Amino acid sequence: MGTTAKEEMARFWERNTNSNRPLSPHVTIYKWSLPMAMSITHRGTGVALSLGVSLFGLAALVLPEQFPHYLAMVKSLSLGPALIYSAKFALAFPFSYHTWNGVRHLV
Repeated sequence: MGTTAKEEMARFWERNTNSNRPLSPHVTIYKWSLPMAMSITHRGTGVALSLGVSLFGLAALVLPEQFPHYLAMVKSLSLGPALIYSAKFALAFPFSYHTWNGVRHLV
C-alpha cells in the first residue's frame, strides 16, 4: 500500500532539513544590485502613493470640515522649518521617484 501525502511531506521536510540547504529561492543567495533595489523602491513608492491618495480621498469624504480648516490647524501648530521641509520631502520623494523611474522604464 502507498504512503499518504502527510507521510510524503514529512519525509520531504526531513530530507530537506538534513541536507542543510536553504529553500529556493532564498533571499541570502541573491546579490543585491541597483536594478533590484530600484524595482523594489518603485513598487514601494507605488503602494505608498496609492494608499496616500486613497486615504486623502477618504478623509475628504468623511471629515466634517473643508480643507482650508485643516490647513489652518496645521499652520497654527507653528512647526519648525526642519520638520516642514522633512514633511515636504516625504510627500514629494515618492511621487518624483515613481514618476521618473516609470519614465526611465518606458524609455
